[in-house]
Amino acid sequence: MTLNFTLFRKIFQSTLFLLLLNIFFITALYAADGEKLFKANCKACHTTTSAKLTGPGLKDVEKRIPSREWAHKWVHGSQDLVKSGDAYANKIFQENNNSIMSAFPALSDADVDAILDYVKVAAAAAPIPTAGSANQTSVSDGTTTESGIDTEYVLMGLLVVLIILVLVLGGLKKTLQDAVNKKHGLPTEPDLGPVDSIKVWFSRNKRLTALGVIVVLLWGMKGCWDSLSQIGVNQNYEPEQPIAFSHKIHAGDNGIACVYCHFGAEKSKTAGIPPANVCMNCHKAITSGTKTGTKEISKIYASLDYDPNTQKYGPNKKPLEWVRVHNLPDFAYFNHSQHVTVANLECQRCHGPVETMDTLKQFSPLTMGWCIDCHRTTEVKMADNPYYEDFHKNLMKKFEAEGEPNKKITVETMGGTECNKCHY
Repeated sequence: MTLNFTLFRKIFQSTLFLLLLNIFFITALYAADGEKLFKANCKACHTTTSAKLTGPGLKDVEKRIPSREWAHKWVHGSQDLVKSGDAYANKIFQENNNSIMSAFPALSDADVDAILDYVKVAAAAAPIPTAGSANQTSVSDGTTTESGIDTEYVLMGLLVVLIILVLVLGGLKKTLQDAVNKKHGLPTEPDLGPVDSIKVWFSRNKRLTALGVIVVLLWGMKGCWDSLSQIGVNQNYEPEQPIAFSHKIHAGDNGIACVYCHFGAEKSKTAGIPPANVCMNCHKAITSGTKTGTKEISKIYASLDYDPNTQKYGPNKKPLEWVRVHNLPDFAYFNHSQHVTVANLECQRCHGPVETMDTLKQFSPLTMGWCIDCHRTTEVKMADNPYYEDFHKNLMKKFEAEGEPNKKITVETMGGTECNKCHY
């Protein structure tokens, strides 16, 4: 009777352990997927803490939103919810200065759930900030990473749990086998140490061992692929500039149009860095800034060898050495005028909410996949656009002849995903 009770207790404990392990595996893997989705789609505007970036911090977000179903609708199209009169949607829209959140129709409901799970795990794991601490920590490549659970640590934890599982199941199997041997009068198996037990398990389960080796190799190859795919991706790159120029003050508070300074964006391939004489259109009269006083404006004067007292320029001009933030590879062709003038795209579509940035940073990843996704989903604005007038009529006739009179004309429809459009 004692033996049966002991076996029952061990079986119950092992079953409970396996159940908890299964829950941990599912939650950890789901959170790891959510981490990748969060970093790819949300990190530029949100944190997993209560700190606010462009958008609100997401800590305890599920305590604030009506439901996960509401979150699905908000992520897929926030403005649809706002226009529908949803009370909470309008509330957070107004609380964030009527800033329009980008829609993510490509994210499935399961993807949104994975992101919410990751936010919950990351927020719980985030350390309590102390005086002088920052919400973000710098890494060697110039990007930042939020405090939270790293995928590598999750996988290492899973490996440790898997080893423990093997030892527990091995011990349970030995206990059952010893009970059977004792009943039939056979000798019990000798006790082995953890290392010897693992060796015996590997030798008896060669197929599973081979499968495990293959999985580890594939995981290593995936890690190499992920690392290589991030070479040259400088999202959130935020270098220090020779002058602490604030886009928030100029483009946000004062409402200066982007093309006033970056005048090349409308007519040229590049937007261009404004020369210092463009700054002087205003700062010849405005000699003191709202935050830095005369400190930063005096650097413009020094560059042009300008004396604000005599209002005369000297011969010793020194160009400002601005640090380029956005940089595409030489083999990728991009034309600003084609997107700004012809496509009528807002600068924020690629550069993010620059009107809220004191220090400019790279908002988007600027990868090929990111560009292609935009070309596949962005509908071409042909109405009242003389550039496309005849082209639009011909396309409509073509679609009507093919039985698709209401077909949406995206950039991809017009050949915007052909290789030679960007690589030549």
